[in-house]
Amino acid sequence: MSALPPPLAILLSAASVLALAGCNATPEIIGKTMDLSETGGGSSFSPTGGGSDQGASSSGGGHAGCAPKLDGVVRDFKAYGTPGGHPDFERFEGIGLEGIVESVLGPDRKPVYAHEGATEYTAGPEYFEQWFRDVPEVNRSIRYTVPLDVSDGEFRLYSSKEFFPIDGRGWGNQHRDHNYGFTFELHMSFRYRSMDDFIFGGDDDIWVFINNQLVMDLGGVHGSTFDTLDLDAMAEQLGLELGKDYPLDIFFAERRSGGSSFMISTLKYTNCDPIIL
Repeated sequence: MSALPPPLAILLSAASVLALAGCNATPEIIGKTMDLSETGGGSSFSPTGGGSDQGASSSGGGHAGCAPKLDGVVRDFKAYGTPGGHPDFERFEGIGLEGIVESVLGPDRKPVYAHEGATEYTAGPEYFEQWFRDVPEVNRSIRYTVPLDVSDGEFRLYSSKEFFPIDGRGWGNQHRDHNYGFTFELHMSFRYRSMDDFIFGGDDDIWVFINNQLVMDLGGVHGSTFDTLDLDAMAEQLGLELGKDYPLDIFFAERRSGGSSFMISTLKYTNCDPIIL
């Protein structure tokens, strides 16, 4: 909904803090030099297909021996109140709501709606089921790659205060300046190391799962909101062991026109191929 907040301080290690200002859609190198002795492990996941409308974006990320492509799927929806419109898009306003989804991913690696009926920001389970699944005549799916920079650094940042990956595509802009009303899901694997932080944010709904467990709940319609995950503090709870690879699943929804922001700071991703579910 609204633009990115004032400059963010991103913690790269216990003794290194970098201030980021003037965020835009250009990826930036924000940290460490890569250890070339680490070649990265392949993900235990494999691609299972993709969206019906193949998008074209630059790819990147990775380290020696592996350049993961952070490919995800954007699904476009028509606005509520228009023919074929979805009741969850262009309808609600507010400051967000936790607890819309369950704390564990479903068996199909999709969020599970946590209520029997509607909430302050959702029309009900049958409509939520359509957010991250291809449903003919309800949404149109488009492959999109987060354009991370390629370099010899392990940490990268993609930050955009105008995140409109499907302008003029899908159902089109519907008489607006941009194509609002879409979801984005991104699946990857990463290697857990000590002193790693992960920052993600945007508007509206944001859910992040690590090792199938919900670790960031910024659900509901809201302005730009950001959170930081201290993986060391969460390692025991999440069952993380140093040096091992784990799934990371991100679900994002832009549901109200007026602005769209998206930010992701990277971990040490290990999926050399796209993970599309």
